[in-house]
Amino acid sequence: MAESYDVIIIGSGPGGYVAAIRASQLGLKTAIVEREHMGGICLNWGCIPTKALLRSAEVLDHANHFKDYGLVLEGTVKPDAKAVVGRSRAVSARLNAGVGFLMKKNKIDIIWGEAKITKPGEIVVGKPSKPVVEPQHPLPKNVKSGEGTYTAKHIIIATGARPRALPGIEPDGKLIWTYFEALKPDVLPKSLIVMGSGAIGIEFASFYRSMGVDVTVVEVMPTIMPVEDAEITAIARKQLEKRGLKIFTSAKVSKVDKAADSVTAHVETADGKVQQITADRLISAVGVQGNIENLGLEALGVKTDRGCVVIDGYGKTNVAGIYAIGDVAGPPMLAHKAEHEGVVCVEKIAGLPNVHPTDKGKVPGCTYCNPQVASVGITEAKAKELGRDIRVGRFSFAANGKAIALGEDQGMVKVIFDKKTGELLGAHMVGAEVTELIQGFVVAMNLETTEEELMHTIFPHPTVSETMKEAVLDAYGRVLNA
Repeated sequence: MAESYDVIIIGSGPGGYVAAIRASQLGLKTAIVEREHMGGICLNWGCIPTKALLRSAEVLDHANHFKDYGLVLEGTVKPDAKAVVGRSRAVSARLNAGVGFLMKKNKIDIIWGEAKITKPGEIVVGKPSKPVVEPQHPLPKNVKSGEGTYTAKHIIIATGARPRALPGIEPDGKLIWTYFEALKPDVLPKSLIVMGSGAIGIEFASFYRSMGVDVTVVEVMPTIMPVEDAEITAIARKQLEKRGLKIFTSAKVSKVDKAADSVTAHVETADGKVQQITADRLISAVGVQGNIENLGLEALGVKTDRGCVVIDGYGKTNVAGIYAIGDVAGPPMLAHKAEHEGVVCVEKIAGLPNVHPTDKGKVPGCTYCNPQVASVGITEAKAKELGRDIRVGRFSFAANGKAIALGEDQGMVKVIFDKKTGELLGAHMVGAEVTELIQGFVVAMNLETTEEELMHTIFPHPTVSETMKEAVLDAYGRVLNA
């Protein structure tokens, strides 16, 4: 007889394991199915290990500018690629084990294998078909079950996403990399082409440049980080180019020629001209696509769109009893969005009152390059496109005492308000640690805070966060320190 649960979640990434924990907290008998490693891509190959690499890059950048801080450093500081990668993988392994512990603590069964939904309320788990990218971390000790048939009234798909490949420029693991290979190079390449300047592409471009690699970025859109506010990305681009990155926008890689240990990209610009750029390696960072294959969705009639499962604000699909959360359910493909969707989905399943649907307009975006970029809400261009009557405020890090003291005075905070109501429509930042600051504006938007309330909020001094208040003041002609 098939083992039965209230909720079965397919995938143990941030959305999946958080949904499992919340389901267990609400008294639902819960199991999670995983085919490769606890924590999913984010913990093992994305958010966490990349931030460990970028931390090493940040420390190296500071060391190479020690004289700016009045310090004397004997000898040369240079990266040890093997040690940098080793630290990153160790951070990932530690958190991988932590997810297993959380499953045990919350009495959640781990079913190891690959799931297929055979009908609403039933899954069959078989051997994983996906090859493990690196030796699997030790299996959690609380793996209770394996191959077999399982039933649950509610099945949540949280299978995440994988790198998208362009025809003719498919990653080969040697010369053309995805983020998998870029995260753990055997040796640092001397030169690198990064195809795509979204968060993944620009973070790797920033990291490898800090490591001393000659980096060229090719972006098909007119600006880098095209989902961000154009004024913010212009500042970021200037700083990245100052660090030595070569950036082509309104350009595409039309063809790649492979040699024994190098690649030559044919870069076509908007005017039709083609330039050949040769480098040791090329990173393909042209987006990701949802893992919707081999789940049985087509046979069940589950609606999909452009490679992702279609859901409502509570994670429901068009088929009763089947839900989806996170990257597999479409953009924005961010770990924190997945976590929130997981909690909302489970609380709705449990029948909690006043469960609000996920508002994608209030999901912050963060890019951890140097300089960092962070945002929430709509851009100035989008506000104008929507016909909103707006006020825009800006404040430069160059006028902030803490930023100057840190030696990090290149940055800006930009805010967009509705002129009639005072509603905060968007906030956009570039500069040191802005990924830690953006949550202030996210909270403000979630609480429907007005400009008047923000202007009367006391920010501590001296802090970089003061730039946030000053930007609000600037939008209303009341800026104090500029």
